[in-house]
Amino acid sequence: MAKIQEELSKRGKFRELAEARTNRAIEAIARLGNLSNKQLYEWEDTEVKKIVKALRDSVTDVEQRFASPKTKRSGGFTL
Repeated sequence: MAKIQEELSKRGKFRELAEARTNRAIEAIARLGNLSNKQLYEWEDTEVKKIVKALRDSVTDVEQRFASPKTKRSGGFTL
């Protein structure tokens, strides 16, 4: 019985953290989209492509980590 409660606790914690972290990631991506306002910002297409590639690479890393949990994280992002 204790093992079942532990599993439910792990599942519940996963769901709680996954929802919160996913929502924060979505909000952060939306804020990146705000940088597209040409009245406020100036950028080059290569910079935008680099941002989008970094985001796609990060999503791929997450997918791989769930497929094989021992996969390491990649480094940070710079333009």
